[in-house]
Amino acid sequence: MLPYWILPVLPLAQLASVHATHQQAQHPLSGSDLPPAVGGQTWLEKYGPLIDQPFSGLLSFSHLPYYARCIEDDSMDLDIALLGMPFDTGVSYRPGARFGPHAIRSGSRRQKETRGYTLGWGINPYTLGYKIVDCGDVPVSPFDNALAVDQMEVAYSTLLARPVTHADDPVHGITSAFAKDGKEHPRIVTMGGDHTIVLPILRALNKVYGPVSVIHFDSHLDTFPAYPGQSTEQARVTHGTFFFLAHEEGLMTNTSVHAGIRGKLTGTGDLENDDTAGFTIISTDDIDDYGVNEIIKRIRERVGNSPVYLSLDIDVIDPGLAPATGTPEAGGWTTREVKRIIRGLAGLNFVGADIVEVAPAYDHAEITGLAAADLVHDFLSMFLSQGPPKQQPTWAPAKDEL
Repeated sequence: MLPYWILPVLPLAQLASVHATHQQAQHPLSGSDLPPAVGGQTWLEKYGPLIDQPFSGLLSFSHLPYYARCIEDDSMDLDIALLGMPFDTGVSYRPGARFGPHAIRSGSRRQKETRGYTLGWGINPYTLGYKIVDCGDVPVSPFDNALAVDQMEVAYSTLLARPVTHADDPVHGITSAFAKDGKEHPRIVTMGGDHTIVLPILRALNKVYGPVSVIHFDSHLDTFPAYPGQSTEQARVTHGTFFFLAHEEGLMTNTSVHAGIRGKLTGTGDLENDDTAGFTIISTDDIDDYGVNEIIKRIRERVGNSPVYLSLDIDVIDPGLAPATGTPEAGGWTTREVKRIIRGLAGLNFVGADIVEVAPAYDHAEITGLAAADLVHDFLSMFLSQGPPKQQPTWAPAKDEL
């Protein structure tokens, strides 16, 4: 190849020859060596339907169908909706969870319907015949919290009213048993957003089911009556007070349970408020003293056969494994431990679930987004399982073990 400064003085014929030689070297299949089909076939004819790579395509959870108009289209039927609530103006420490839904979807890009089977669950939730749709985000106001809370409640209520695709399926029939109208309703996995979003969700669920039991994974109680110095009624609505407000409004049963608590308190008065709100506490340390199976047993016994809502704050996981959160607390559970507990809760009467407080500005290498996306996958499997999966050994025992 001649230096570029010599090329302008060459005759045109030689320039064309040099260019062709360069192109042939860079693109071995260029010119006459191209396959005959190129230029004669469409993509569909030659390669078939488009199949996104993990890193390509529209950003939806696990490459699921994305229908941003679910909330508007009253003809839409579905079984499970994934819904983003990008709200973070109820936080008391670090903001940023408004970007949580995007981070969770981004963390799910390696997941897809055709590769959704897991050893832990023994199923692929996407191939069981249910209609699972990513319904996009609620366009919440970042300027008016009262307006934003109402927008989230209305959006959730709207989706709850959608017809269910497989209402007569035996795995379904769970929510209809508790619904005031006796009908089956979709189940929604909400991606937050800060934890304040659970108040409008519980208000929406209450219209359909009445009071529900809550399984709350978190490092904090979130049953504080109000933050000091916040005197207005709207200032009481925060990510640390919403459960107490829900208790005041009669949205929960008195058989709710916290799991993973370790956050600092002002004193025993906080525990008294918590008891008043209907919660019992499983602390982070209990996993060391009693083990995963005992924690599962206590949670199941606590909520019993009531309609159950599961709310998971990502800060239940140790910040060394999930750093991107608004109020990190050292000494949390591992991602694996939380996943094991969730598998043990399958078969309860779940009417909905959420994952909140993912704030990707504080993340590194998508650690938190990946963990959150994997937990959402667990929620889908949990909804569609009749009970905890039976753990099958993935190894063959040695002869001396038989």
